[in-house]
Amino acid sequence: MLATSKTKICIIIGDPVRHSLSPLMHNHAYKQTNLEGKFIFIAARVKNKQLSTVFPALKHMQVQGITCTAPHKQTVIKYLDQIDSTASIIDAVNTVVKEKAGYKGYNTDWLGVVDPLEKLTDLKNKKIALLGAGGAARAAVYGLLKKGARLTIFNRTQDKAQKLVEEFAAMAKYKAKSAGLDELSTIPNYQIIVNTTSVGLKQDKSLIKPDWLKQNHIVFDAVYSEAGTRLINDAQAKKAQVITGKEMLLYQGIAQYELYTGQKAPVQAMKNILNL
Repeated sequence: MLATSKTKICIIIGDPVRHSLSPLMHNHAYKQTNLEGKFIFIAARVKNKQLSTVFPALKHMQVQGITCTAPHKQTVIKYLDQIDSTASIIDAVNTVVKEKAGYKGYNTDWLGVVDPLEKLTDLKNKKIALLGAGGAARAAVYGLLKKGARLTIFNRTQDKAQKLVEEFAAMAKYKAKSAGLDELSTIPNYQIIVNTTSVGLKQDKSLIKPDWLKQNHIVFDAVYSEAGTRLINDAQAKKAQVITGKEMLLYQGIAQYELYTGQKAPVQAMKNILNL
């Protein structure tokens, strides 16, 4: 079915965005639920300095849904009419929906972290090393603490990680800890490793040395690559359980699809198109 003047537009904005599989996943889902032609999902590279011009334009165009990826997950909040309570706690938005009262921000990233992990293990009391302190990390901190994990946040700037610890201090029984990247040699002491940094997106690099990885680790990399990121490939070489960024994309996308369309997501079809 071809797009018409009534077709509702959804768009992912970020920098970079060319690698994104969101348009492929959502457009395939529309086709499977007879929404093809009623909805269309596109992508646009939007630099941080352009957001103040681009986002109001998208609102004037009555765009139905706006997926925000790095670096816009926090800066977009100032342009919203409303924000969901969970997104407000996380202080990051990856999903914006046109509703009767205006544009409302949500966060589904935390489901993209928690749901695939819970298919492998109970997160309560698990020792988890989280790499990064940006927008995606905020969602991970919320979800992991909500599930009772014992969390350490590693970041290049430890002060930023510590600020995150303090912001979420009242959320969980066990207070999270912060650490610098110079303390990553303690990784063997953790059960789960979650990378939310962009390391591995553009270059074949990893913050984690292969010698630190063990067979009983669960390794989650929010970055996705068709060839596999260095972290994922190193973990697989050690026979550790791995979760790729495609799985995060899937599980945050399921909730996102339902917010955009008001319909149940075709989960299996979305898995299939991502080769999961």
